Amino acid sequence: TCDNESGGADFVTASELPTTFPIARTDPRELRHKAVSAKMAATATAVHRKGANGSLRDTARSSGTQTPSIANTNGAVPSNQPPTSRPSSRQSKYKHTFPVHSYARTSPLSHDAANPPSFFGFRNLMGLVLVVSNLRLMIENFKKYGILVTLSGAAIRRGDWTWFGVLYIITPCFLFVAYAIEALAAQYAKGKVAERKRKEEQVKKDINTDVDVDGTAERNEKGREGVRKTGEAGRRHVFSTWRVIAFCHGLNATTMLVIATYVVYYYIHNPGLASFAQLHAVIVWLKVCSYAFTNRDMRHAYVNTAGASSATNSLESSDVLPSLYKSCSYPNNITLANLSYFWWAPTLVYQPVYPSTERIRWDFVARRAIEFFILCVVIFVACAQYAVPLLQNSLDSITHLAPLAILERILKLSTISLVCWLAGFFALFQSFLNLLAELLRFGDREFYSDWWNCCDLRSYWTSWNKPVTHFMKRHVYAPMVGRGIPPQLAQLITFLFSGLLHELLVGVPTHNILGVAFLGMVIQIPLIYLTDPLSRMQGHNGKLAGNLIFWISFCFFGQPVAAIAYFFAWQAKYGSENKPEWPLQGLGKC
Repeated sequence: TCDNESGGADFVTASELPTTFPIARTDPRELRHKAVSAKMAATATAVHRKGANGSLRDTARSSGTQTPSIANTNGAVPSNQPPTSRPSSRQSKYKHTFPVHSYARTSPLSHDAANPPSFFGFRNLMGLVLVVSNLRLMIENFKKYGILVTLSGAAIRRGDWTWFGVLYIITPCFLFVAYAIEALAAQYAKGKVAERKRKEEQVKKDINTDVDVDGTAERNEKGREGVRKTGEAGRRHVFSTWRVIAFCHGLNATTMLVIATYVVYYYIHNPGLASFAQLHAVIVWLKVCSYAFTNRDMRHAYVNTAGASSATNSLESSDVLPSLYKSCSYPNNITLANLSYFWWAPTLVYQPVYPSTERIRWDFVARRAIEFFILCVVIFVACAQYAVPLLQNSLDSITHLAPLAILERILKLSTISLVCWLAGFFALFQSFLNLLAELLRFGDREFYSDWWNCCDLRSYWTSWNKPVTHFMKRHVYAPMVGRGIPPQLAQLITFLFSGLLHELLVGVPTHNILGVAFLGMVIQIPLIYLTDPLSRMQGHNGKLAGNLIFWISFCFFGQPVAAIAYFFAWQAKYGSENKPEWPLQGLGKC
């Protein structure tokens, strides 16, 4: 210990003792030794000693300069503080005089703050407010209506279940009809390739026996010309049948979709069950189209390159198709096992070979199954307990065309529609598709990307549903661009085709082809061109504006408007037949 001027004592532990000189009052010789040692030191370090009076004192081991340690009122030591002189023991005796405002600082929320603060607490607050607000709405809903959720299934007719089962069994049969068509086409292609090879060999033999006097050059030229003509004639004969095969595939796919759509529209009354039946039909239809398109190109490549005799054609044969397909090239891929895998695979794009995982993780399967079940229950409860009463109470506003009342209904419906959509998205793309992929050991599981961060609507439509995006890009957009259609026009046609599918999936199950779903997709086109420049802007403001436009169009003026329109049309058409299961007393305003 060493005494200080205020009568206290400074205590220095062994670990705080310097290696160069001792911290204590010394005689002049020790001070001279201290100065010499400080000049030899490479860097400056400080030893903090806490005195008995509670002040914080620094002793710097440097030559001529000292690094003070100023204690702020909150205990933080600023990193950009200017050097100040070490307070003497006499100054530290007066507690009310030490400087608080010793250098310039900015407010934490200022845009020029050196170290912007984290908003972790505000995020927690927003989450808490969201939970509390929705909890209040749940209590209010329960007080008004009680429990509206029932498991009786009385709203679904027996005939609906019958037709649903018939469609579920019949629809995949058209996929196997496509297999039968492709199997016949493969046999035809193999026969023509073999015939072409035999003719080429025969032409070569005939030329080899016809040797003139000078011999070799003219004979080789005749051989090449004969082989070329024979090959071209064989390929023309094979390609002349492609239109017949394409017509058979088109007739098969169209028949399936027409039958399913007709049955759903006229025979399945319940819109929920009808939606599942129509969705299943559209998925199988897209798979049939992809199976036909892909095998058509592979068959073309097989006929065009099989048995190629020249070096150029051999090189073309090795490079024409992806190397991934070599383990199951055409026509070896035309098997029932290969088609059955594609039938259940979580993709709409056919490939002979898919990347796969090594094994099935059954714990992963169990977690995804539990997630899917819980989310389905959440969606069912949210629709029955909250969405249906809200939609029912919106009918009067729509009937009288009250703009403010309709806007209030849309804003109120936006919350529950967003909850149902997000739960449905996670249940389908994260839980169910990953469950199916794990059971089939399907390797590529990028079923979506971070669409919630999109700064333009183009990115959203290409990232939230990757299976459909891959189909549209591979079988609709790319072929049009390959045939000389401008990319912008090809994108527009692809988007309109997607809009037709949306109307087919919404209008047919609700038995009202209003065009609202299609119109909703068409309205997205100007919004896409509006938000494209925002995503390319430098800085944060452009991306923020683009993301806000996306969420506003998605949450408030997209799904709620479509839901109200189709529900109103349903009630106007079937309201007398499909009364709510809960009593109408007290159904004032939701």
